[in-house]
Amino acid sequence: MHSFQLLCSLLLCNALVVAAQRKLQKVPEQEEQEEEENVTRIRMPQTLSRGWGDEIEWVQTYEEALTRSRNSKKPLMVIHHLEECPYSQALKKAFGSSPEIQKMAQEDFIMLNLVHSSTDDNMAPDGHYVPRILFVDPSMTVRADLTGKYKNRMYAYEPEDISNCE
Repeated sequence: MHSFQLLCSLLLCNALVVAAQRKLQKVPEQEEQEEEENVTRIRMPQTLSRGWGDEIEWVQTYEEALTRSRNSKKPLMVIHHLEECPYSQALKKAFGSSPEIQKMAQEDFIMLNLVHSSTDDNMAPDGHYVPRILFVDPSMTVRADLTGKYKNRMYAYEPEDISNCE
């Protein structure tokens, strides 16, 4: 995580130096346009995705997610995980590598992933384990009928569960 922040800082510093140099040198517009055509653009990953899918539009907070769900009439998918958890990592890999899941997440849901517990007790109806995925309908009700296969961890999902959704 620190190396990503360092890379972003270096890229930002580089962009600022280049902009300052251009301003001081007053590069003619034609040369500037040619230079822009030759520059390879680096696409920065969306930091809110945390590896779950950079093409998905992720919301930042649970409150924002509820508001957007209510306004768009789309259900909310909340993914609770920890970066250092091997089970979370395995589920993230399966989720991120499934084109069908990625498409469904992009088109059919408001998406939120949390690496910390929510203050809303409704977000942990059967405990604070990870990974867990909860679905909240636009009326702000946690869907108790959309659960995984475990009775003691109802909202736990595993990588092989992804293939059942495709």
